[in-house]
Amino acid sequence: MESFWWLLYILMPVAAFLYAAVGHGGASSYLMFLAIFNFAPEEIRPTALILNIIVSFMAFMAYRGTVKFPIKLFLSIIIFSVPAAFLGGKILVDTAVYKQILGILLFFPILRFLNVFPTASTQKASQNLLLTAVIGLSIGFVSGLIGIGGGIILSPILLLLGWANMKETAAVSALFIFFNSISGLIGASTFTVDLDPQLWILMPLTIAGGALGAYMGAKKFNYQGVKYTLTVVLLIAAVKLILG
Repeated sequence: MESFWWLLYILMPVAAFLYAAVGHGGASSYLMFLAIFNFAPEEIRPTALILNIIVSFMAFMAYRGTVKFPIKLFLSIIIFSVPAAFLGGKILVDTAVYKQILGILLFFPILRFLNVFPTASTQKASQNLLLTAVIGLSIGFVSGLIGIGGGIILSPILLLLGWANMKETAAVSALFIFFNSISGLIGASTFTVDLDPQLWILMPLTIAGGALGAYMGAKKFNYQGVKYTLTVVLLIAAVKLILG
């Protein structure tokens, strides 16, 4: 894939645009593209988390004015996810295992983009401490371990449980990703590595794509065609990563 490295300058900003449009940071796509282009996991994870922090915050700022933010729901999950993300970030996973776990996790945004996860019309389960603790701890740990914010896992859970509508889910997920990504990055700082100069060029382009996506998503921008194109790309990549 080295001869097609220039594709990253298109794929990464487009991914950031689409994810920010639905209140996500886009780390799963950044991880996927960088893994396919054979960057090392110790470079991939901090790069994805840095981008996630910036893009998810922009998404939150875009969505917060469009809905009443469910602060109680957010706090009940984030207090468990942040320390778990820190612990996950301190673990460096073998490259082969890393790619397989990432491939499996890519199915979450694929299903999310295909609208497989519906919004429940009524609350399916009460927001009790045990359930929110399990959700926060499990998503937080996986987030730090792989280098994502966890929004791709949290969003469908909130929608299926009927704890939030689409706009509320986008706002909660964006801020959830922001804090988890910071925690995971701090945990991962144990492993110091010099990033490839190409990554420093990719970052501002990707952030620009995220900024545009956050703004347009909050304004109900119709991006169905591009979204389904990215879904196909994610599906092919997920299978490639899992099968090696």
